[in-house]
Amino acid sequence: MLRPAYDEAWPESYRISHHYDEMDVWGKRDDRDLGYCNSYRIRRQWTFDSIKELVPAGGTILDVAAASGNFSLPLAESGYRVTWNDLRADLAGMVKLKHEFGQIDFAPGDIFELAGKWAAHFDAVVACEVLEHVAHPDQFLACLAGLIKPGGRLFLTTPNGSYFRNNLPRFSDCPDPSVFEQMQFKPNSDGHIFLLDPAEFRDLSAHEGLIVERLLVMTNLLSHGHVKLGHLLPYLPDSLVRALESASRKLPRPLRDKIHTQMCAVLHKPLA
Repeated sequence: MLRPAYDEAWPESYRISHHYDEMDVWGKRDDRDLGYCNSYRIRRQWTFDSIKELVPAGGTILDVAAASGNFSLPLAESGYRVTWNDLRADLAGMVKLKHEFGQIDFAPGDIFELAGKWAAHFDAVVACEVLEHVAHPDQFLACLAGLIKPGGRLFLTTPNGSYFRNNLPRFSDCPDPSVFEQMQFKPNSDGHIFLLDPAEFRDLSAHEGLIVERLLVMTNLLSHGHVKLGHLLPYLPDSLVRALESASRKLPRPLRDKIHTQMCAVLHKPLA
């Protein structure tokens, strides 16, 4: 993946993407955002590792709400046939600036509107940090399920609704999710609507006929820099933070679910 040099003449969307790319992909240190960078790095690495293990080489992958292509491009470089999708069509230009090699197609637009032409088309669909931005997560899961071939997989990451600092509603407790339709698809944490906990996520997945193959919580309080622990991150060795992250995932489930901020899942579509 190429690293474009910053250009003041870029559109604002490119400049914002470049700022995050420098931290997320290229490792430019910003002590104010170390927790954010850790969170991004953890879920990105988990997604890559899971895909490489479970999706056959050369398979077709759709990356939904793919933004500046930081998942799409490395997957294409790994030999997958990738389709990039995002509502923000202008970001395709930023992805093309970073494209070095590998097959990647571009399909900007609303995934609900595009889904009709892709029924059972992909070996895998990736949707990282998207589920919490939609007013109807059940319909979103159903839409994604319809895009994958029988035997295919969905790779999802979303904030963990069981995290003890979560103050957003459960989807199952909302009698009329349509009231949130006007605020859906907004970027960043300001656009979060619901945060699903593991139990609710399993129920929604089962309702859409999907098998939860893997469901993990990750990124603990220290890794994410919450409850003022972010002040410690600039002074702690990264190796220690990683070791504590690994150890915290082995805690008993009730405690583990409460202290980790992210939820990552692989959903399998049965063959029949």
